[in-house]
Amino acid sequence: MSNLSAPQTPASQASEPHVSEPQMLSCSAVHSMPLIHSMRWYDGLARYQQQGIAHILATVVAVNGSAPRELQSKMIVTLDDCCDTLGGGSLEHDVTITARKLLKGESDTNDSKGSKSSREGKSEKAKAVRRDAVYTKHYPLGAKLAQCCGGSVTVMFECFNVTPPMSLLVFGGGHVAAALMTILADLPCQVDWVDSRAEMFERYVTQDADAIDDQVTYQLPAHIRPHIEEDPVDFVRPFIANSHRNAAANKGAQYFILVMTHDHSLDFDLVRAALDASIDINADAHEANTDDRALQSMPYLGCISSKTKENRFRARLLQRGYSEQSIAKLTMPIGLEIGGKEPMAVAVSIAAQVLQLYHRA
Repeated sequence: MSNLSAPQTPASQASEPHVSEPQMLSCSAVHSMPLIHSMRWYDGLARYQQQGIAHILATVVAVNGSAPRELQSKMIVTLDDCCDTLGGGSLEHDVTITARKLLKGESDTNDSKGSKSSREGKSEKAKAVRRDAVYTKHYPLGAKLAQCCGGSVTVMFECFNVTPPMSLLVFGGGHVAAALMTILADLPCQVDWVDSRAEMFERYVTQDADAIDDQVTYQLPAHIRPHIEEDPVDFVRPFIANSHRNAAANKGAQYFILVMTHDHSLDFDLVRAALDASIDINADAHEANTDDRALQSMPYLGCISSKTKENRFRARLLQRGYSEQSIAKLTMPIGLEIGGKEPMAVAVSIAAQVLQLYHRA
């Protein structure tokens, strides 16, 4: 995501969302309004960061005169929820509208008095970058919002997770996968980590005295979810179906299946399950006349391997009737060719390939 800070737009040039006939609200009335957003902003920020949900942190960065909330008051806004408050009333109403326009890419935060042609020439990529940037908006409370506080505030909008995070389904809990998790722990992603062997996750188990019904908790980031599953193949089809649904809805999320188990037979079964699921779902999409986004949305499918293992897998797939076009969707060996066979070196090559594909999309 971009760390660029967008130029601040003067209030006279900003595109103001329409607020229909607001009633005059006194500051005391605004202060006395019940807080309908019971979760505090910092709890919401942690939750949405962990879940990869697009959200905006709105902060009061300047106050002149009387205002509903003090300097540095904050609230979180998502497309369908809010946490905490900037005081309610027309101010908060406008902040919420502006934040959701930014999340949807509907507001051009760099709008200026420049020529119409120059504004029309801005690329979609540039607009997407601005949604990841910082935007400020000035609010004269009496003149613009019909709140009789009489003062004014400036609110800063910071966008997070506007670009959907990566979604990864990782099979195998061995040395390479464990090394990969140390990298993914610090990246914007959602990870389901699957192995049939409970002992592979024992190193991450924590002793939680408050656990309910002996529920196992893991010392892993919240966005990395381990699963002990007797038949890991069961995870494949729902994951691919979800990628197709999001592609059809134009949500832009990217999906990756990484196969690196201890068992070559299981690796082959997982690869076949992924190819079968994609073929079936694409066939259903064709029958339903689904658009090209869904038809081309098979997740990245990579399998750890040597050259010998790759040749054997491809030969076996051809023998079982898979087309060259289908097999071409499989990446073997997995990762970029950067050299090194140590688990961390291999993990770095895999993470580099995933990130390369993610940022190219």
